[in-house]
Amino acid sequence: MQEQELLNRITFNPAIFGGKPIIRGRRLAVEHVLGMLAAGDTPDDLLQAYRWLTKEDIQACLLYAHKLVAQERIEPLQLSLAA
Repeated sequence: MQEQELLNRITFNPAIFGGKPIIRGRRLAVEHVLGMLAAGDTPDDLLQAYRWLTKEDIQACLLYAHKLVAQERIEPLQLSLAA
């Protein structure tokens, strides 16, 4: 599946979770999927918990997160210590 096809699975609806990114218009936030994976759940665990979820949906969440982090830049804050 192409990147854009995967990213098209990530949608936004102001009426669901205040407009946070969700999967295919359903009430499952990308953030929740990422949090479950970060906590040690496997993709198979997620597929069991959400029968409508697909491997491509999980891949889309990871790609979405990657795209966000790839754009992130951190500028060090320089403080002057005046005596």
